[in-house]
Amino acid sequence: MKNIRELPLKSTEVEKITGEKILIIKPSSLGDIIHTLPVAHAIKRGHPDCHLGWLVQKPFRTLLERDPAVDEVIALNIPSTSEPGAGFRSWLLAGRATFTTLLELRRRFKRDPFDLVLDLQASFRSALISQANPGGFRVGFADAREGNSLIQDHRIEVTEPRMHALDKNLLFCSYLECTVLKDDFFLPFNHDDELAAGKFLRSYVGKIVSNKKIIYFNPAARWETKFWQPEKWALLGDRLAGELDSLVILAGGRGDRNYLMRIAGYMKERAAVTAGDLSLAGIAALMARTSVYVGLDSGPMHMAAMAGVPVAALFGPTNPELVKPYGVAHRIIRNEGMDCLGCRKRSCETLTCMKGITVDQVHEAVLELANR
Repeated sequence: MKNIRELPLKSTEVEKITGEKILIIKPSSLGDIIHTLPVAHAIKRGHPDCHLGWLVQKPFRTLLERDPAVDEVIALNIPSTSEPGAGFRSWLLAGRATFTTLLELRRRFKRDPFDLVLDLQASFRSALISQANPGGFRVGFADAREGNSLIQDHRIEVTEPRMHALDKNLLFCSYLECTVLKDDFFLPFNHDDELAAGKFLRSYVGKIVSNKKIIYFNPAARWETKFWQPEKWALLGDRLAGELDSLVILAGGRGDRNYLMRIAGYMKERAAVTAGDLSLAGIAALMARTSVYVGLDSGPMHMAAMAGVPVAALFGPTNPELVKPYGVAHRIIRNEGMDCLGCRKRSCETLTCMKGITVDQVHEAVLELANR
């Protein structure tokens, strides 16, 4: 077998990646990782004898460890510099962690290198990580930021400037001539995750859980400009719980618990609250039981879409054309008519784009999806 470093990976040569070691670099964020899952699934299905590794930030590792397509998960622990309020100290800690990580990866890859490195993160840091692997054939996007494309052995041209993020990732499958099937779109979880999700649900509604519709609310996001008023979430939850005979779940991360409990406190109906109580794989199992997902533009929205759950999504500062729910029935709710929609600002004095969305708008969208 010829080594991947000697191949253009085109035409008949692509079949020779079978048996080789392939590394996906996609450390974060959650939505971006979800948008990369079909790439891994298509590669592994097309080349079942390859060894597929994935380099990912530690908080997301449990989901990938459940994935039958991923043979090896390499977890990173580099602090984020994109969180709200991240300042000089965050950059300093991230810089130190990156340096230490690169040394560790260099030692690891020297012992056991990968033949093909797929850099879907397209950043300066992912370029450094790619180079920690000695040799290997590196593939990235031609439009990558921060000089990333300069170190790639092959650069994938992006055919449309406003392409959906998942379609853009699937260009790697086209390059590797891996056919993408509907079966490649799924969230990985196991029996233990199903048991954990079931235990969580029974703690709120007992044995009647199988008869209840589950409406999954995700009211939290990293950007303050994406938030909708908690009183509106509560009013919407009460209306849906009564009309659909449903259990409303208020979900988020550990840091969102107080905010979620505040919404639950406004509600007349009892809501289930999970804030870091379930692993990501447990959340995936929970979403498999969900009737409709209602939330902001965030990673869990993309999890719901990957699970095949209808999505009602509230958008303000981001552009749904690029990151809308993929491949499922969905409704996008916006405060239309504003010139500043899609501004991508993380702070705003008015927050009019989100505050202008009414409960009636979201309620109508959810009922339409629930009654399909």
